[in-house]
Amino acid sequence: VQLQASGGGLVHAGGSLRLSCAASGRTFNSYVMGWFRQAPGKERELVAGISGSGSSTYYAGSVGGRFAISRDNAKSAVYLQMNSLKPEDTAVYYCATRVRGLASSPVTYDSWGQGTLVTVSS
Repeated sequence: VQLQASGGGLVHAGGSLRLSCAASGRTFNSYVMGWFRQAPGKERELVAGISGSGSSTYYAGSVGGRFAISRDNAKSAVYLQMNSLKPEDTAVYYCATRVRGLASSPVTYDSWGQGTLVTVSS
């Protein structure tokens, strides 16, 4: 699976952005999708995940209620709607796939997009 993330940019605190991740491959609906982020000097962390069918989702505590993950299997795409952005949300955001079940460890994900930078100014 090849992934292409887009939608990052510069936004003021309190603003919104929508990230998109386009995937290649004919079995997209069989993959768990995750959005990770990595800030300078910090480890890569799972922000949100969604099951292949879209029926199950996971959110990190720091983004719950502000971010929403969704997917469109017909378009082989996954999205991350980010609202009420804070300066601490500044990071490079990556989409990634794995085959079985939602998981938080990045080492368990098989394919990665190139990352898209989100910068939130105060």
